[in-house]
Amino acid sequence: MTTTRTPEQRGSQPWLHQKGSEIQRFGTVRQFPVGLSYDARMYSCQRLNQVLADTQILHALYKKHHWLMRGHTFYQLHLLMDKHAGEQTAIIDALAERVQTLGGVAIGDPRHVAEVTRVPRPPDGAEEVPAMLSRLLEAHEIILVDAHEAARKADELGDDGTNDLLVSDVIRTGELQAWFLAEHLVDTPLVRT
Repeated sequence: MTTTRTPEQRGSQPWLHQKGSEIQRFGTVRQFPVGLSYDARMYSCQRLNQVLADTQILHALYKKHHWLMRGHTFYQLHLLMDKHAGEQTAIIDALAERVQTLGGVAIGDPRHVAEVTRVPRPPDGAEEVPAMLSRLLEAHEIILVDAHEAARKADELGDDGTNDLLVSDVIRTGELQAWFLAEHLVDTPLVRT
């Protein structure tokens, strides 16, 4: 639909309340000259979108726990949660851009993410610190199991870019973050008497 604008309207006035039709459905891939088959790109987009949805929830959990942290290790864990959340933000962006590079549509709407994720929903309120850390570890494991499997299959399909992203970013960062979290759940005294 073309609307004629007066000279006064052409300047700096934004065109508000724009409506449009969906130009690519979620779950489809466009043909891009990236040297990969349709099947490889479709597989990778589906798997990357699952990891992307779960990673967006993991990021949200990190931010929630960052805000709700308590106890004698508050300061250290408060900072750790924020650091890990920032690292997950970078992974989210890399995953979404990889889906787009392959011709797909990256999952982005939080309502859609909530429908797709396999990470269990936490209670709305605050939990004890060990429960928050365990919840994060469970989310990491869900993502890591999926990323390992998807990386292997992407490699078999010749999708080196997806394999590299999953191994170098998702898996390596996730394993490191899980290690940092798990060590906070070891029951060792601060001081021996």
